[in-house]
Amino acid sequence: MVSLSNILFKNIRLVLPGKGISEPQDLLIKDGLIAKAEAVDASTQVIDLPNAHVSIGWMDVGVYVGEPGFEHRENLESVAKAAQQGGFTAIASMPNTHPAIHSKSEVAFIQNRTARSGVQFFPIGAISHDCSGKDLAELYDMHAAGAVAFSDGANAVQDAGLLLRALQYSTAFNGLIINHPHHKNIAGGGQMHEGVVSTSLGLKGIPSLSEHLMVQRDLSLLEYAGPEARLHLHLISTAKSVEMVRAAKAAGLRVTASVAIANLCLTDEALAMEEGASPFDTHLKVMPPLRSRSDADALIAGVLDGTIDMICSNHTPWDAESKNLEYPYAEFGMTALETTYSFYQMYLSDRLPLDRWVDAVAVQPRKVLGLPVPEINTGHKAELTIFVPDAEWTCTSSQLASLSKNTPLLNKSLKGKVWGVIHHQ
Repeated sequence: MVSLSNILFKNIRLVLPGKGISEPQDLLIKDGLIAKAEAVDASTQVIDLPNAHVSIGWMDVGVYVGEPGFEHRENLESVAKAAQQGGFTAIASMPNTHPAIHSKSEVAFIQNRTARSGVQFFPIGAISHDCSGKDLAELYDMHAAGAVAFSDGANAVQDAGLLLRALQYSTAFNGLIINHPHHKNIAGGGQMHEGVVSTSLGLKGIPSLSEHLMVQRDLSLLEYAGPEARLHLHLISTAKSVEMVRAAKAAGLRVTASVAIANLCLTDEALAMEEGASPFDTHLKVMPPLRSRSDADALIAGVLDGTIDMICSNHTPWDAESKNLEYPYAEFGMTALETTYSFYQMYLSDRLPLDRWVDAVAVQPRKVLGLPVPEINTGHKAELTIFVPDAEWTCTSSQLASLSKNTPLLNKSLKGKVWGVIHHQ
């Protein structure tokens, strides 16, 4: 985050969803507000970045944070710094902590600890006590305390009755239920996407069926819960899931969906032996698993037509001891807050227009959560992300603000870099 004193950005391009990219123009920030560019005085700091772009501040939904309980992986301070470096001015954090975010006390803890972090934190409360999938948590109390949605996060809700009760109960206050579609019994002890690559590597696969069954179940529960119920399918990863969500939206169900940046950019083939690459890279062991090329293509198409509302980093920090293991014993997840934009620029920019990218990482996350969307207009509070599409940088451990360094991009040359964010809380 940069200083909120007077700043004039020269020749910067505005990225406006639905309107495209503007011609280079001047943008003045004065006392935290967007001002007319002619109101420049001697105290104004002038910044002229070649090919700089600006959009409203990005928001990431579903970030995993260690604090409280697992601060050695990630604490609230470090994740705030990582978010800023990645271009995010707001994050909605998952409840998988110790204790879990399952009552108003834990929601208040997150809010109080992050009030001056430079990033807006929006806690997602647990659906069940301790995210254990058994007893319904205090949804209304957490909603009143500031929880923006409810999920058991990494623990996909297996009990259909529990999820149905959550959907029905939350309608009283227009609450949003978030579930990751993953059938544990079907997935078994799978380590990666079930397919030709898993067979060639000798790894037990996670069949697409483990997701399809849960997507269909959750959509059926949503329909039964009534027209006021709201469901967000978090991190879908297959072509069939996209088809089912598209059909559900056409039928009028109040369903939204998200996808992880890694599932748009990479496939299971990244784990295969290739010249110059390391096979069995545990940093590529993620949940949902990297699927096939046809799945990735369908996911991109889903983002383009709006079936998939938002793109998420799926930031999942792990300490080295949890990742530097033989592949079957390593934990699922990668850190991605600081590299999400580089993933986009290197793998997606030729297929996903920049204004649609901004829509998926800045506008739609707020709309899904019922939050106000910032504007780039004179007199409005400045909540901005400044980035340079053609900037090149090397992702080193010392550059990453996250306490965990479990990214497959470590020590690699990347394209696309966030210059900084401007945000006044």
